[in-house]
Amino acid sequence: MTTYRSESPTETEQLGQKLAAQLEPGTVVAFFGGMGMGKTVFTRGLARGLGCTESVSSPTFALVQEYGGQPPLVHFDMYRITTWDDLDSTGFYDYIDMGYILAVEWSENIENALPEDAVRVEIKKADNDENARMITIDRGQSE
Repeated sequence: MTTYRSESPTETEQLGQKLAAQLEPGTVVAFFGGMGMGKTVFTRGLARGLGCTESVSSPTFALVQEYGGQPPLVHFDMYRITTWDDLDSTGFYDYIDMGYILAVEWSENIENALPEDAVRVEIKKADNDENARMITIDRGQSE
């Protein structure tokens, strides 16, 4: 487990890009953190690191956004997921089996469904600085 201090959205995005280079197909990146903490910004960095050229935005209303990349990236918003049927309807498990990298916002809502080897990324405000974040990355067994 490693904790980083990010002073800006740009630094948060750069950290996501750096992590992308270390991910294998089928990896779940599970985000934990409140509204506006930078989960989508971090995902934008993942996308850039995987070679995605599409614009990355929060999948709040669509629930799932597919992007290109190598391996391809799929971005989930689990904020409104409350049942196993809801989760199944997103294609969550199918994307893992197809070798996508999964960026999963609001992973708190599907904690029991996350694979044991999920990369956990917790983002919190650092202090009174509006842009500063403490970002903890836990790669679990792979660290």
